[in-house]
Amino acid sequence: MLWRSGPGWLRTLSTLRLRALGLQPGQSNARLPALPVWAAASVSAAAPGGWYEALAASAPVRAAEEVLLGAHAATGLPWWGSIMLSTVALRGAVTLPLAAYQHYILAKVENLQPEIKNIAKHLNQEVAVRAHQFGWSKRVARLTYLKNMRRLVSDLYVRDNCHPFKATVLVWVQLPMWIFISVALRNFSTGAAHSEAGVSVQEQLAAGGVLWFPDLTAVDSTWILPVSVGVVNLLIVEIFALQKLSMSRFQMYVTHFVRAVSVLMIPVAATVPSSLVLYWLCSSLMGLSQNLLLRSPGFRQLCRIPPTKSDSETPYKDLSAAFCAKFLSRK
Repeated sequence: MLWRSGPGWLRTLSTLRLRALGLQPGQSNARLPALPVWAAASVSAAAPGGWYEALAASAPVRAAEEVLLGAHAATGLPWWGSIMLSTVALRGAVTLPLAAYQHYILAKVENLQPEIKNIAKHLNQEVAVRAHQFGWSKRVARLTYLKNMRRLVSDLYVRDNCHPFKATVLVWVQLPMWIFISVALRNFSTGAAHSEAGVSVQEQLAAGGVLWFPDLTAVDSTWILPVSVGVVNLLIVEIFALQKLSMSRFQMYVTHFVRAVSVLMIPVAATVPSSLVLYWLCSSLMGLSQNLLLRSPGFRQLCRIPPTKSDSETPYKDLSAAFCAKFLSRK
């Protein structure tokens, strides 16, 4: 038989699969279903020593667990309320200031564009004169222009302390935080985390839901939470797209990719515990609120974000009009 001919670990895995289906080693495996590729990958990831097990036991995930347990103990709220409150607090205390800083950097970069265009115009003229004077080829002239242009633009960024890379700090903080808290909640929901006050966190989550999802360790069979996550994420993408009057081809590709990811999140969210999906939904709602808040002229002034030519005095009215024109117009 094949199960006898493989290495030791493969024989063990095959034996376990046979016994789970009511078969014994050596018995006909004609009715043994094939293991799908995605299932095999999941088994490999969750296997002892796999990358997911290492992530689930990592220090950042343990720290996220302590934060969630501390918030639950301090507030005394049921777990659904504790998860929502923790999400709002973390997004408000960590990502909102970073998002304001991101807009601050991007506003300064936008205000530099007229100066950059002026420099580019004069540099192009100077390079053309030098190329004619010294007999440069088009390739040499182009390389000279690009080299000097990069240097001059970099000097402007240093002068105004607004290098565009600084605007990516939000992503480097928000994405790991989202992953660590998601894994921590999964540890709670699967019983992989430690107990609290003698009662396992998994048991508390099983009775810590509300409305149509009373058990936070189970999936949402109604699909209300998963669909809500997808819809809110799509709203965030569309608001970003409506904000851009014109997008480059690369920005269009990125926007379409994020749209696809938002849709794919729906079936993914339908296969994980409701505690994770509740966190994802709260986090997305906070992201949507954060994006809308950062459009407010008053809030931008409070955060000392420099005014730009693209700013509007009636951002919400403009957004509503653009949304209606794109999605509700029958023309």
